[in-house]
Amino acid sequence: MPNIIKNNIRDVKFGKKCIIVEPVNLYECKIGNNVFIGPFVEIGKDVKIGDNTRVSSHTFVCPKVKIGKNCFIGHGVMFTNDKFSKGIINFKEKNWLKTKIGNKVLIGSNTTIMPVKIVDNVVIGAGSVVTKDIKKAGIYAGNPAKFIKPLK
Repeated sequence: MPNIIKNNIRDVKFGKKCIIVEPVNLYECKIGNNVFIGPFVEIGKDVKIGDNTRVSSHTFVCPKVKIGKNCFIGHGVMFTNDKFSKGIINFKEKNWLKTKIGNKVLIGSNTTIMPVKIVDNVVIGAGSVVTKDIKKAGIYAGNPAKFIKPLK
């Protein structure tokens, strides 16, 4: 008989006025005030999500990701913490890489975010793949994501 693990919300620190739409998997993370988390979302260990942020359905936020305040994470966004640069899966948590998303960052649906840092006031177009740090506010899109234009 297989070991069946049910959807779970475990050891989460919630701020005030959060909305969580089940089914979700949330564990050992910190969720700020007025955060919305849609269905079929998984948020892992050591993740922090800032106030007034919305995480849409079917999104995976892996361990060691920090998301700022007033952000929007579209449907099906995937965060990673291992680049598989040695051609193997890295099972050791101590070697996982961090991701830091600034404030007022909007990430379009089906975007992949590699372990990077993104400054405040950035828009990332749907379907993009962010492979490098974003150090300047503006609009980015593509695979790999590139600067398109400044925000107005």
